[in-house]
Formats: sequence, C-alpha cells, structure tokens
Amino acid sequence: MSSPRTRPRREVADEALVRSLWNEHGRAMLAYATQLTRDRAAAEDVVQEALVRAWRHPDSLDSGKGSVRGWLLTVVRNIVLDQIRARNRRPPEVRESPPDAAVEGDHADHVVNSMVVVDALSTLSAEHRAVLEQVYLKGNTVTEAAEALGIPPGTVKSRSYYALRALREAGRERLAS
Repeated sequence: MSSPRTRPRREVADEALVRSLWNEHGRAMLAYATQLTRDRAAAEDVVQEALVRAWRHPDSLDSGKGSVRGWLLTVVRNIVLDQIRARNRRPPEVRESPPDAAVEGDHADHVVNSMVVVDALSTLSAEHRAVLEQVYLKGNTVTEAAEALGIPPGTVKSRSYYALRALREAGRERLAS
C-alpha cells in the first residue's frame, strides 16, 4: 500500500471521507440495513454500496438540506427498496426436480377417480346421497342440512357417517375390479 505522500491528493481525501463516514455513521447504517434486510451479510453489502455512493457524490453530503446521517440512512433505505423491487420484477426461481422424481398424476387419473366416485354414489340410498349433497357439496352445517332435509341433526350425522362408510367400501370394490 502506498503512503499518503505518494498517492494523489484526491485519493487521500476520498479515503479520509469514507473512513470518517464509516467511523461516525457506520454502526447506525449497519443496524438500519440489518433491520430492513433481516440478513447481516446483505446489510453489510448495502452499507458498502451506500458508502460508495457517498464517495461518488460527496457534494450531496454537504448540500445543507439535512444531516449527513439522514442522507446516508435514506440511501440505505433506497438501496434496499431497489433490491426488493428488482427481486419482485423477476419471476420466482423454480428448482429443478430430481430426475428420478415421480411423475404427477395426469388428467386421466382425475377423470377415473371421478367416475369411480359417481359410480359409488349411485349405489347409495337416496337419503344417504341427499345428506352427502347437503353437507359436502353445498357446504351446509349439520343444522342447516337438517333444516333443508326436514330431519333431526342426529339423523344427518348418522346418515353422513354410514353414507361415507358405504361410499368408501363401494370405491374400494370399484378400484379393485
């Protein structure tokens, strides 16, 4: 490293400026950047970028419009916001699935499952189908289903239980055959 005597005056002044900014405001800048990013390493990068901007625009520091610390903290905030905006502008990265990953079920699986359920529903009594329709398809509560069907809530619960049980058995039989 060359001594201050052999380096140009401008370079020495710039280094002194950055050192003094770091000594006076570095902790506050780092704390603020860490609070914004919730990542110490990213915060350090933000502070470094803010100091570079101060070095490139030393006239902004003594413009008389506010404190130096205020200017530096504003720069830190703007850098973090710029990073967030840039990240949001890009589509999210998608990991590659491992080559041996199982293939997802296609539309045919869904169609077959629907056919099995419809076929299994046809084996249920009208009362059981009506209860399942009220509770599962229309999303009614037990009380609402009881009112719609004109039966007691306990009957809705028991018919629902036995209907699901019969539906499960019919589905197993259909899939096994």
